Amino acid sequence: MPDLVLLTVQYGGYISIVKLVIFVAFFFLWLLLLGWVYSDSKAVGTKDVYWSGILLGAAAAGILIWLLVPIFIIGMLVFAAAVGGPAWAYVKHRNTRVLDFDRVLTVDHIKSVFAGKSEKLAAMESFMFITSNNNEVPMPQPKTPDFFGYRTAYDIITDAKWRRASIVSFAPTAQGYEVTYYVDGSLLKQPAIPKEQMEYFIRFVKQLGNLDINEKRKPQKGKFRTRHNKENTDWEVTTAGSTVGEQVKLKQITKESVIRLVDLGLVSDQYEQISKFRELHEGLFVVSGPEKSGVTTTLYALLRTHDAFLNSINTLEKQPSGVLQNVTQNTYTLTDTGTTTYAQRLTTMIRMGSDIVGVGECEDAETAQAAAAAAKDGKIVYVALKADSVLQALGRWMKLVGDRKLVVATLLGVSNQRLLRKLCDQCKQAYTPNTDLLKKFNLPADKAKVLYRPGKEIYDKKGKPMTCPSCQGTGFVGRTAIFEMIAMDDELRKVIRHAKALPEIGLEFRRAKMLYLQEQALRRVIAGTTAINEMLRVLSTAKKTEG
Repeated sequence: MPDLVLLTVQYGGYISIVKLVIFVAFFFLWLLLLGWVYSDSKAVGTKDVYWSGILLGAAAAGILIWLLVPIFIIGMLVFAAAVGGPAWAYVKHRNTRVLDFDRVLTVDHIKSVFAGKSEKLAAMESFMFITSNNNEVPMPQPKTPDFFGYRTAYDIITDAKWRRASIVSFAPTAQGYEVTYYVDGSLLKQPAIPKEQMEYFIRFVKQLGNLDINEKRKPQKGKFRTRHNKENTDWEVTTAGSTVGEQVKLKQITKESVIRLVDLGLVSDQYEQISKFRELHEGLFVVSGPEKSGVTTTLYALLRTHDAFLNSINTLEKQPSGVLQNVTQNTYTLTDTGTTTYAQRLTTMIRMGSDIVGVGECEDAETAQAAAAAAKDGKIVYVALKADSVLQALGRWMKLVGDRKLVVATLLGVSNQRLLRKLCDQCKQAYTPNTDLLKKFNLPADKAKVLYRPGKEIYDKKGKPMTCPSCQGTGFVGRTAIFEMIAMDDELRKVIRHAKALPEIGLEFRRAKMLYLQEQALRRVIAGTTAINEMLRVLSTAKKTEG
């Protein structure tokens, strides 16, 4: 009997409770992994039986080796490697089939695990997409094509809103889609998006805008709305085909009231000159500038100076940029081209009894002549014209009208403008300019002791870069206009009537104390409103054109 007891005790010494617990824990972890691979492979649309079989076979081989190897720790490592290898291969495979935000074991995924998914889901739940038909779109089920499109649109739009982007452009390439934000009139390149991800996104926004999801060649345009924390934002989605894929553009539709004349950025003497037009009963003023320089905004502000209840105010535009209260805005569309011309539509509009007329685009002689004739016939006319300077605008206007006497008899003045980005008041940095810089721009040293430039990147105590919450790291917030402007008087009219060349007229404009765009821009630089580099960026286009 004692020998039997001894044998029993010796046999029991071969089983370690710790090792048994470790073995069982590894086994159940493998079961959880096997279940995840099987369900996940079905969700991502890959071979569920194939990958589950590989993982099952690898685990069986690993367990067998673990039991046969005399050293427990070595057997455990072999099992872990046998299971971990196929598991990692599956993760790499499935990550190629899903969108960026749905990939696992990436740096972003690990960060999101520690950050907590509940916050991200809560943020998405407070966000709502609303279709063009005013139907709310609930969040789709995860790991579905609709969810991939929903999530991509959510990420893009929330990021664009945070960065104050007015337009988001998606340009297809052979590899994917290039993404560009337009912030304060400046282009900001963003990380590219894979084509597979964009396909889900395009399908989703087309559904929001009530567009044909199968039409990928013809241009389409629609609208939808987003709501976040009870704040609505309207978006315009535009799609068009190309040789490499479908182009997409999202444009934020602002509902801000039309800007007033006093807020345009005119200096005091310019404002006084242009304000007098409201007291006149006839004449024509040319509002000029290159594309995207704020000409339409100035045109609208000028029209608003007139009393819409005492005057009949009409505009003719190809694409209105905003809504003018108590103003009749006529639109010239592509369907009009087969029946009438832009100038004919303008003439018809004028004959209907307009007192104040705004011409959104003047690109041909017929339109210019109709506008000038209306100004001579007792109308106040504002004409938008593409030009890089006041002198160039005047030369082009004279050429379009073709009658110098008519130009002299009706012209009230000419303006030319640019838009400058304003430095961020929260992070702009002061510096002392060197004497060479002051001499280059003919700046007086006593008036330009300190200039400003965009703030440099700031780091916190841990060495991590900090983004300015006001400008999101761009260094600029908003824009202001600068104007080159001349108002006509009897002396200047005589010069225009008899001058043989534009430079001769330009000298007289200068004697009349007209400041050039660069001089107006330098005033903003000295005041700390903008930076010298911003001035050079904006005005360089005009110099190239004149050269």
